Amino acid sequence: MYVVIVAGGSGKRMGMETPKQYLELAGKPVLMHTIERFYRFNESIEIITVLPENQLRYWTSLQEKYDFKIPHTIVKGGAHRFVSVKHGLEFVSSRGLVAIHDGVRPLVKIETIARCFDEAAKHGNAIPVVSPADSLRYLENHHNEPINRMNVKQVQTPQVFDAAILKKAYRQQYDESFTDDATVVEKTGMKIHLVEGNRENIKITNPEDLFIAQTLLPFIS
Repeated sequence: MYVVIVAGGSGKRMGMETPKQYLELAGKPVLMHTIERFYRFNESIEIITVLPENQLRYWTSLQEKYDFKIPHTIVKGGAHRFVSVKHGLEFVSSRGLVAIHDGVRPLVKIETIARCFDEAAKHGNAIPVVSPADSLRYLENHHNEPINRMNVKQVQTPQVFDAAILKKAYRQQYDESFTDDATVVEKTGMKIHLVEGNRENIKITNPEDLFIAQTLLPFIS
């Protein structure tokens, strides 16, 4: 059982010099909270953390500063997410299931992680989704029309796959249609299995997201 945690943010959308995965949340960097979620799920899970090359030393220094001891393999990332995941998968050395997770999603519930792994064991893959709470409209050119929001899902991570299937999918050439790991696997012809995520599992991208995470963190189990 593996998880590849991809943390390649630069911090530009946060308006800060410090990349978002290293911003402090409840006394320690966001990325440490994310790693802890998977360690709490299963202490024997192999954790692979993919970071930009120019951040590797900084991450090592943060581990020393915060006395962070959870074992994980640090891997150099690539120019974009597809390449980073591919690099992480090189360290998946056995059969089984592998999850891909965003480093800036520290609010994923243990039950969501468990549900993804359980369903992927049955179907070969599982990705967590939630229904949008707002009304939606589809916009094309100068025309717009309402969409039934029950037919639309917001996609989260972790996205869990049979390791052999995922590795095979990542041997494809990069395509601009690849927005996440599910789209990479789907391109091989495999059907994607959806499971319920948790609404708190936000991706910290903007300053307000960090505030929301600070508020929600004590209530996440």
